[in-house]
Amino acid sequence: MPELKLQHILTLAELFAKGARYNFIPITTSSLGKSIRKSQQAASKHLVELESDGYIERLRSGTQVSVRITTKGHAEMLKIFSVLKSSLETSPSYVEFKGIIISGMGEGAYYMSMKGYTKQFKSKLGYVPFPGTLNVKLRDKEFIEAKRLLDAHPAIMINGFSDGKRTYGWVKCYPARVNDNVDAALIVLERTHHDDSVIELISKENIKKSTKLSTGSQITIRVNVKPKPSE
Repeated sequence: MPELKLQHILTLAELFAKGARYNFIPITTSSLGKSIRKSQQAASKHLVELESDGYIERLRSGTQVSVRITTKGHAEMLKIFSVLKSSLETSPSYVEFKGIIISGMGEGAYYMSMKGYTKQFKSKLGYVPFPGTLNVKLRDKEFIEAKRLLDAHPAIMINGFSDGKRTYGWVKCYPARVNDNVDAALIVLERTHHDDSVIELISKENIKKSTKLSTGSQITIRVNVKPKPSE
């Protein structure tokens, strides 16, 4: 039994969209070709091959041609849909980042040591972070784009607070591993001076000391992720 060819999937999808699952619908190869961004000749060939393989039926009345998808065609498209749905809904267990350690401005040590934050770190992360953050400049565009996608995954939320004089923004924490040997958290701040090419990490350890790295060293971070629950 012939299998559905890759180049025919889009043609069948277009026929489904036009209502050809249960009814014969009138169609011209020129209009079909425009819809699937192929030539009229290619669209015509697709219909001939789909009919030959039993995926569609065609009726002719004078110069008019009508098409209906067969039960076989429907079943094959359902198989493809099932595979695609499963693949698209599968979530990775981690997102990987690679970059270069850069020097910070010392602000991380000040802010991350504030009681409004440290109390929440202790209760929600299980530790009070080593004073300061490790700043990493992401190497490639793919890692910068991956950072933007973190919002699709649940984070440990450290709420913002006020000390009576000013307010301090929230911090989102994503559990991570640095060079596969140091537990840490990638943090996303409500307020930051960094652009999307820089990520910040906190840990109960001094990450530089634990990894024996220094400013300018290359580093790999794996952030543990899971999909957000359906709303």
